[in-house]
Amino acid sequence: MTLRLMLVAPVTTAALRGARFPVDEPPDAAGLRAARAAAGALPRVDRAVCAPAERCRGTALALGLRVTGEDAPADWDMGRWRGRSLAEVSAAEPDAVARWLADPSAAPHGGESLTALRTRVGAWLDGLPAAPGRLLAVVDPAVVRAALVHALALPPQTFWRLDIAPLALTELTTRTPPHWNFHCGARLQAPGDAPPGQDG
Repeated sequence: MTLRLMLVAPVTTAALRGARFPVDEPPDAAGLRAARAAAGALPRVDRAVCAPAERCRGTALALGLRVTGEDAPADWDMGRWRGRSLAEVSAAEPDAVARWLADPSAAPHGGESLTALRTRVGAWLDGLPAAPGRLLAVVDPAVVRAALVHALALPPQTFWRLDIAPLALTELTTRTPPHWNFHCGARLQAPGDAPPGQDG
């Protein structure tokens, strides 16, 4: 039997719209409208969990999910860079940013390195019960990317090449953990909506 894990990225927030490193803030109004509209497109699930961030909780609520008390992995801890844009940090700390982008073990911001993020998310992924069923988790894009890198044993630098859009659904399946298969993500959309890129 198959465990089907569905990872859904939260909707937009003010920080995300401003291309800033995330802070713990609620979804914006446009994001909540998008989540409510997409609620009917969610696949059937047996259980739902959610990351502790307010944006993830708000997204899960807008999608109409009943989440358990268990937390899914929290977002990447960006330390003192939280709330700042990459452009701002690059101008102020160019050497630190270059080291962060080149070395997965570097954490010049004082938060969590990419290696630490992958290890933490991978431990959660591999620790999921092997019982068959459908588990949905609302988690931040960095967590989805780290899960894919871990599950598929990809090189760490692949993390930077993965783009996860708001409300994107990414699916991993397994019959024998920790061996996972990946199904390419699809954006959730309300019934009757045109697929992305086909707005008429």
